[in-house]
Amino acid sequence: MTIQEKDKTYIAGTYKRFPVTIVSGKGSVVADENGKEYIDMGTGIAVNSFGVADELWQRAVTAQLGKVQHMSNLYYTEPCALLAEQLCTRTGMARVFFSNSGAEANECAIKAARKWASEHKGPEYSTIITLDNSFHGRTLTTLAATGQAHFHELFQPLTPGFVHAAPGNAAELLALTKQHRAAAVMIECIQGEGGVLPLDPAYAGALAEIVKEQNLLLIVDEVQTGNGRTGQLYSYMNYGLTPDIVSTAKGLAGGLPLGATLLGERLRDVFSYGDHGSTFGGNPVCCAAALSVLSRLDEALLAEVREKGEYLVKTFEGAPGIVSVSGMGLMLGLETVKPAAEVVSEAMERGVLCLTAKNKLRLLPALNIPWEALEKAAGIIRDCCANK
Repeated sequence: MTIQEKDKTYIAGTYKRFPVTIVSGKGSVVADENGKEYIDMGTGIAVNSFGVADELWQRAVTAQLGKVQHMSNLYYTEPCALLAEQLCTRTGMARVFFSNSGAEANECAIKAARKWASEHKGPEYSTIITLDNSFHGRTLTTLAATGQAHFHELFQPLTPGFVHAAPGNAAELLALTKQHRAAAVMIECIQGEGGVLPLDPAYAGALAEIVKEQNLLLIVDEVQTGNGRTGQLYSYMNYGLTPDIVSTAKGLAGGLPLGATLLGERLRDVFSYGDHGSTFGGNPVCCAAALSVLSRLDEALLAEVREKGEYLVKTFEGAPGIVSVSGMGLMLGLETVKPAAEVVSEAMERGVLCLTAKNKLRLLPALNIPWEALEKAAGIIRDCCANK
């Protein structure tokens, strides 16, 4: 059997894969088993922050592999401590809990918010308010947090304690905070899986005021938007928000599984021994990878991300076959005249890998994608959108 046949035979059928087997790559170019090359405009859904086989990233990972690949959280390791220090220093948060994925980071955020609310407001204050069209993960609890009904249909009963508000409607949000004994409001500044939709800045400001007035916690889900993706270290920095909890994953370790839940000053001591845990959370190899990624997310690189994002917006706005462009930095969504899936298929034929989000084409290239590759990929995508 071929690799694709073995996959279909032995792996649970949860993914509708494209008929491409990727075997190698360098930077923003990957190659399939037949040697065909593609410009990667998806980076494993915003994971490969610096593309494939990045040399600085490889050196950090292999150096740590030569020391110790794993140690339980009963002991200290240097990469784990140094990464926590970097995350707190660069965000102003107080402490970090490490896990393996975005869903786990969000689970931790929810647990932290409920424990804090129970201790400071009463055990009945457990409701988390999230937004319609949000996506927070695929565990039963993060599915319940997700504000998209079609994700809920097959997995009832979900974890109780979540209600959803319409993005942009501050009056509804305020009413929900009064109707429910709420612990927190949880948002994405850009709804990635929901169609690459940024929150309106005025609404974000009103939301922050409501959270403060009602003595709630603000949780910002930075799983997809974080780690330089929007041209700031974290997307909430574009909005001037001060979250109490931040969850992140995907691009943090540049291709290795690592999630992080950042806890603000009010939650510095919310967890005690045994309240939460993770066998692989804070794995030293993953943390070494993340230290390499963070060390390169300086203002020069973030400015370049913003510049490349602006270039893509100018390239696509008003182009034939493109209805609208949304997003920020190198996290963009294109609403296209013809189905986005058709554009993805045509672009793949011409050597460019893209993604979809709802009815849109989604672009998540490497943060350091070379200008030549970016311009070539943008031209191909624009042509594919225009072709009838």
